[in-house]
Amino acid sequence: MDEYDWRCIVAPLLAWYGAEARDLPWRRDTEPYHVWLSEIMLQQTRVDTVIPYYERFLAALPDISSLAAADEAALLKLWEGLGYYSRVRSLQKAARVICAEHGGRFPMDFDAIRALPGIGDYTAGAVSSIAFGKPTPAVDGNVARVASRLAELPADAADPAFRARLTDALRAVYPAGKSGEFTQSLMDLGATVCLPNGAPRCDDCPLALLCRANIRGSQGSYPLKKAKKDRPVEDRTVFLLECGERVALKKRPLGGLLGGLWGLPDTGGALTAAAAADYLRTLGVSAGDLTSRPAARHIFTHLEWRMTVYAASCAAPEGQGLKWVTRDALSTDYALPTAYRKLLSL
Repeated sequence: MDEYDWRCIVAPLLAWYGAEARDLPWRRDTEPYHVWLSEIMLQQTRVDTVIPYYERFLAALPDISSLAAADEAALLKLWEGLGYYSRVRSLQKAARVICAEHGGRFPMDFDAIRALPGIGDYTAGAVSSIAFGKPTPAVDGNVARVASRLAELPADAADPAFRARLTDALRAVYPAGKSGEFTQSLMDLGATVCLPNGAPRCDDCPLALLCRANIRGSQGSYPLKKAKKDRPVEDRTVFLLECGERVALKKRPLGGLLGGLWGLPDTGGALTAAAAADYLRTLGVSAGDLTSRPAARHIFTHLEWRMTVYAASCAAPEGQGLKWVTRDALSTDYALPTAYRKLLSL
């Protein structure tokens, strides 16, 4: 890490960013709430997906105090489709801490930011540098990939120890008065030019002549990649139960995957029609003939669901733990995870 002169990348990177920076709604000011919200939304999510969510979220909850006071159902509905719902729950917990302990003003100190629920080193560094102009690097997978190629560093970009060393190296060269721009220039370079999977756009890179991997043609070797583990597969049986204009929902248990969210009634395993009917009876549901629907699957980050799907009409809105809602209410009032909502759309 120490063999590479990180000072040499600052001026060309800032010049490139000044000309090529992406026009993103959260870059139109440096309001800490806006920076923070965008960084939480962008975790595990593409920029073009986030933009409409970001704009809709701020229209409904324009400041930290409104976020802290928001009804959970409305909050989850605003987040519907972004996934990783623990992010928005932590966002609200942090907003409540800010209101209770910081007078409703986002803290400026890095350690105080880092102590908020749902905020790690990367997000704390991003907010601290972009919103408050402090020399606090924000090292994520994109930035780690850029650095590993620049200096031909044989490291796994996800290795916390590597990221910590890189953070220290970058902090030492942060330009006075340009901390936010430098942080965002590294973000943009990794997101738009120094792309993953051996496909960097080196001809468009402002650091091409400073990049050891580019000079030696070794871009595809960096960063080191761990062999991917097979994603576990879980069989689920899911029920689309209708009674007139109403559809049955069931709240998932707290904790674990999709914890505390509404979903379609389901259970583990790929049940036969007979076994599925038996399961419905344990819920107290008197359903008509079960109709088999096309099987479906949904891929989470670390798990794949393979879903056996049955539909049935019910004579009455009954059943233990079920909530019967209209399709209109389902559209406007309930945040349904994508795994279930796409079954309704079939």
